[in-house]
Amino acid sequence: MIAIIGGSGFEKFDEFTTVEKINIETPFGPHSSGLKKVKVDGTEFLFLSRHGEHHELLPSEINYRANIYAFKKLGASAIVSFSAVGSLQQEYAPGDMVVPFQYIDRTKARIPTFLGGGLIGHVSLAKPICEVMANRLQELVKPMAHKTFFGPTYVCIEGPYFSTKAESHTYRQMGAGIIGMSNFPEYALAREAGLPYLPCCFVTDYDCWDDSIPHVTVEEVIKVMKNNNAKAFNVLKAVLKAGDMAQGSYAYEGGLKTGLFMPKDAIPKDKLPWVNVLLQ
Repeated sequence: MIAIIGGSGFEKFDEFTTVEKINIETPFGPHSSGLKKVKVDGTEFLFLSRHGEHHELLPSEINYRANIYAFKKLGASAIVSFSAVGSLQQEYAPGDMVVPFQYIDRTKARIPTFLGGGLIGHVSLAKPICEVMANRLQELVKPMAHKTFFGPTYVCIEGPYFSTKAESHTYRQMGAGIIGMSNFPEYALAREAGLPYLPCCFVTDYDCWDDSIPHVTVEEVIKVMKNNNAKAFNVLKAVLKAGDMAQGSYAYEGGLKTGLFMPKDAIPKDKLPWVNVLLQ
């Protein structure tokens, strides 16, 4: 069963039919509110609003570990993430969709891993998203009206502030194409859990690097978000109709399955039950 994460502007989609509301305990505390099994056109899948059902969580307050663990525990086979982002390049305009292939982490105050506390390992993030799913998505979006770009780099900042102009120019010099506050550590934890991760990012603004364009404001972002929601739903329906887009993904054999630097019998006994869930 595929799992969908809805970010800012994607907390809900009007055509969802709720099958079951879900609330499970995790070893990492509560997951974001509003976890449910839903149905669209006869296909059931898991859905979670990243910031909570009523958008009550700042990016730094999201319990990313609990969210990913909950999906894994519920039998998710892959994750498709919808997010709002700012553009750092002229070619990515508000309303466009960008599927980043790489990330730069500039966060400061998040727990980024399931590892630690006696659980030792190192996981490769050389290919942080599921490029298998991304390549299949390229065919699905060709008939759609909005522009979609594949491959740019997403820089993830802590928030809740938008960038200073100096920061915005620095990120452009680093080669980043889009900027957001929520994909890290989401993609890294998905990789540790062995879940293919496909980010679908919709541009809302041009950040603040170009003085010839009005700098980002919450009012303008919300206005663009409303139009992006319908576009995202079209993408979601195409993904659901396509079936198992993650078949053959390298993510299934990576993560903690190959990244633990310790024999299984050395895993701390208090961690073994939930580690076994992530190793499934």
